Amino acid sequence: MAVVNTIADLAAWLGWYVVPFILILSLIVSIHELGHYLVGRWCGVKIDAFSLGFGPELWARVDSRGTRWRVGALPLGGYVKFHGDANVASVADGAEADPSVDRRLTLAGQPLRNRAAIVAAGPIANFLLAFVIFTGMFMAFGRVEHVARIGRVEANSPAAAAGFQAGDVVKSINGQPIDSFEALQESTLMSTGLPMSFVVDRQGRDVDLTATPKVTVVDQGVFGKRRMGHLGLASSADRSDARVERCGPLTCGAWGAAQEWFIVKATGTYIVGIFAGRESTDQMSGLIGAAQMAGEMAKISFWELFSLAAWFSVSVGLMNLLPVPLLDGGHLAFYAFEGLRGRPLSERAQEIGLRIGIALVALLVVFTTSHDILRLVTNGN
Repeated sequence: MAVVNTIADLAAWLGWYVVPFILILSLIVSIHELGHYLVGRWCGVKIDAFSLGFGPELWARVDSRGTRWRVGALPLGGYVKFHGDANVASVADGAEADPSVDRRLTLAGQPLRNRAAIVAAGPIANFLLAFVIFTGMFMAFGRVEHVARIGRVEANSPAAAAGFQAGDVVKSINGQPIDSFEALQESTLMSTGLPMSFVVDRQGRDVDLTATPKVTVVDQGVFGKRRMGHLGLASSADRSDARVERCGPLTCGAWGAAQEWFIVKATGTYIVGIFAGRESTDQMSGLIGAAQMAGEMAKISFWELFSLAAWFSVSVGLMNLLPVPLLDGGHLAFYAFEGLRGRPLSERAQEIGLRIGIALVALLVVFTTSHDILRLVTNGN
């Protein structure tokens, strides 16, 4: 009976966590690599292989153009291998010295602008995927927003100290107009202990207030601990202050772009906060943490999982733009040096950079994975 229970628990875990994670990861990776593939083809580069996953082949087919489409046994990534590459990191294999290789068909033989476009196409495809998902969900469901009216002010909170009162309607924060309580929350959450200037409408007159959100650490279970700005304001409970907004394609597109921009800003604020000492690495998650998030969203609904895929897609796009050799951003950094110097970096310099990039990425994987395991053990106790 114990063995049966163990097998059942394992099957349930695989069904709720691993499968949803693999599904959204495969979607994100395939779109990312498709960006490289399409722009590469458009620039005239021959594609030797398009792989979803690594390791032994589970399935493969060679199309009429000679591209080998394959599915690997390890579904934790993917790659496009351009003609003339020595490996999946798009390191040239000495094509210049090999007369059998037509450099016009290789990535290395392309003009600088083409190479940059091909490399940048992957992250851009991730941003486009997130935009399409967010826009589509807004078109399908609209969004619920609340008037930026204060329903309650917590005692002894930063908002109480600043002079907020129930009934105030927030009009702007740091000079930027605020049209909903949700926008007020977003601005507050992204403020890591920095003072904020408010203009509120109080019974028909404008009142200027200054408050500094208190940074609190909130344990969100599988989503980890999050350092968030807390003012101590609650929205109005009056039903007339809540509205369900519907949108046409253009408005929904604007909302989708705004949602994506919020993720970019929040990520940038977090990274700057780490270096400034205002943020903690406790918020970082690896593959295990991502799988847990996917499982929890899948338990709620398919649409929540779909929304999470959009968030992950933006994160993958941003991560790949980091100027770290091995990532797309590292290639773009090499191309930037080439554009400034008028000639590419030496093969030796690029090789050293690639090794450093591999080490950095490996360290990040080890750190985030160990952090995920520690969080699992801690939560389990």
